[in-house]
Amino acid sequence: MQANVTDQKAAAPGSAAATRLKQQRGRMEMLGERAIEVLIHLCGFSAIIFVFGIFFFVFREGAPFLAKLNFGEFLFSTEWFPTSQTHAKYGVGALIVGTLSVTGLAMVIAVPFGLGAAVFVSEFCTGKAKETLKVVIELLAAIPSVVWGFIGLTVMAPIIIKTFQVPIGVNMFNGALLLALMSVPIMVSIGEDALKAVPDSYREAAIAMGATKWQLIWRVLLPAAKNGLLAAVLLGVGRAIGETMAVLMATGHSVRIPHSIFDPVRTLTATIAAELGETSKGSDHYQSLFLIGILLFSITFVVNLAADLIVKGIKKK
Repeated sequence: MQANVTDQKAAAPGSAAATRLKQQRGRMEMLGERAIEVLIHLCGFSAIIFVFGIFFFVFREGAPFLAKLNFGEFLFSTEWFPTSQTHAKYGVGALIVGTLSVTGLAMVIAVPFGLGAAVFVSEFCTGKAKETLKVVIELLAAIPSVVWGFIGLTVMAPIIIKTFQVPIGVNMFNGALLLALMSVPIMVSIGEDALKAVPDSYREAAIAMGATKWQLIWRVLLPAAKNGLLAAVLLGVGRAIGETMAVLMATGHSVRIPHSIFDPVRTLTATIAAELGETSKGSDHYQSLFLIGILLFSITFVVNLAADLIVKGIKKK
């Protein structure tokens, strides 16, 4: 009986034992919160560390070739003969033009369809039709790039030859169509999220002022969601620039400056994929391919930096 009274006193809110217990719990909670904060910071910094690690690895492999390289010839020459025993040439001008031309044409095709589909799914589709369409779009994103390349090689090429009366079906137009189809799901997904993020009060105010559905979309939703829509387009650009297998199989893989959308071209990524496995480690050819990797890294960095500056400029306005 006396022991029970002593325990009750020790557990009383004002007792020293209760105070110590609260302090211990408080310290444990603070330690737990601190551990979570440290983990979150590590996760955030890990992305930076991984990016610098990738750049360091690629630069380490390609750096020895920089001393032997003529940068003007490397960037602007169209002669790519890395396997020649007497007069090896390492000009990536045609590869850069091929990459930019295929990506640009793909975006010309993909942006209207991608953003249009995002608007349709967000503002016009409802119920089962909306869910079905979203599933189909997500399935497009799940198709492997090598399958897209096979489709371009065996299905699209004959169609292009018969439709446009051209001698070669694997060309820049074929690769751009595939890249557009591969970029559209990303644009639709991000674009729909951006349109959904627009507050409903904007829609209600526009409708209350007598705006039609198209006026609501064109004058209210698109300006309000322009940051997210721009991000969707830039993600599509990044998807197109970094694609390898589809363009390797569908563009003709020819080192040349294209003069028509039906000319075969070769991209930077396809060159690395096709030739890296056949080179000896440490050779000039091997190091030049890693320099192409550095060039791709730089192009994507410039694209992302430009996107960041554009978004910040839009926010200031």
